[in-house]
Amino acid sequence: MSEVFEGYERQFRELSANLSRKCTAAGALDGEQKKKKLSEIKAGLEDAESLIRKMDSEARSKQPNVKAVLLAKSREYKSDLNNLKTEVKRIATDNLNPSARDQLLESGMADTLTATADQRSRLMMSTERLNQTSDRIKDSRRTMLETEELGVSILQDLHSQRQSLLHAHDTLHGVDDNIGKSKRILTAISRRMNRNKWIIGIIVAVLVIAIGLVLYFKLSK
Repeated sequence: MSEVFEGYERQFRELSANLSRKCTAAGALDGEQKKKKLSEIKAGLEDAESLIRKMDSEARSKQPNVKAVLLAKSREYKSDLNNLKTEVKRIATDNLNPSARDQLLESGMADTLTATADQRSRLMMSTERLNQTSDRIKDSRRTMLETEELGVSILQDLHSQRQSLLHAHDTLHGVDDNIGKSKRILTAISRRMNRNKWIIGIIVAVLVIAIGLVLYFKLSK
């Protein structure tokens, strides 16, 4: 997949969990303490938005098959972030006076004011879903590593077989050389035997002629 994306993902999940805890804590506060806690949460939301933008950018730089998976995860994180923002707005409006509450309702924020613990439940479900997705990605990565190891093993076997074939070829080449040398030796022996036959034939002829001459001279007397 993408180690860079996974790094952003880990940071977002840690930040999201931390913001959820702060939201829970802020709901139990009031006055200046609550405002301070909400300021911290809003700063964290900005950091979370920055991480999502980085995840989007990293996802769009990948191959189409990987890109689709990463963008889907990024959209889920955006949904979780929106849930967090809604929760923060709900907590922030708890301290509004009735007049301000009515104005907020008139401006189209009724859903924010009526948000309940069900949103937190959905947020927890989204976090669980993200954890399951992360586990599936880890399983896929482990499978890819196992496949890569198998591929390396096969390549090593092929290399070993290639070396064996090269060694066999060298052995056959050596046998061919030996056969060539043997052929040359046999040819030389054959030539030597033929030469010896001619020499013996000449010697026999000379002896026959000599004997004939001796007999001729003796008979002539």
